[in-house]
Formats: sequence, C-alpha cells, structure tokens
Amino acid sequence: MNVSFNGFGENVVTFETEGSVSAGMPVMVSASGKVKAASGVFCGICLGVRNGYAAVQLSGYVKTAYDTAPAVGYTKLVGKNGKISTDASDGREYLVVDIDTVAKTAGIIL
Repeated sequence: MNVSFNGFGENVVTFETEGSVSAGMPVMVSASGKVKAASGVFCGICLGVRNGYAAVQLSGYVKTAYDTAPAVGYTKLVGKNGKISTDASDGREYLVVDIDTVAKTAGIIL
C-alpha cells in the first residue's frame, strides 16, 4: 500500500481488564471502568496490557486481525475469538480502508 492512515484521529484511554485481554484484540466495556474481550459489538482495540490495565484505542485508524474477512467500505463488524468479524445483523458499522489477506488483518477507522 502506498499511503498510510497511521495517526489519524487516534484516541486512547486506559481501562482495567476483566479476563484475558491482549494487544490487537477488540474489547467491550464490561463494568464501570473495565473492559473484556469482545463477544459482539466492540468499543475499541486493545493496544497493550500491563499490570491489569489495558490501553484501548477508541477512535482513529487501527490495523487488527480478522476472523471473517470484511469488505472495504462501511462494514458491520463484531468482536469474535479475539479478532474482528463481519456480522450484518448485529454488527456496528466501521469504515474498512485496507485489507491484508496474507497477514489476515484489516485497517479500520473506529
């Protein structure tokens, strides 16, 4: 790809973690000030975890692994098995701007 979307509108906040959360994983709010691995609509992508706290990107461009390859453009996505997955009925719409089928990652605007 000849262009870069890195740095666009990035917004990162810190949450406590519940359960197993790791970098690159879509997460959802599970309790007041806490996130867990998403099993449905997600609020952001975990950038890293340390001492029970997760840095979660809530907006901007992020590249993350997919379970089911999305199409570019606005696509309804959910968190599933620690990755993003398409879900036309229950997903939230995100802008998918690039797909790497070899690495099985997608660049999305949160």
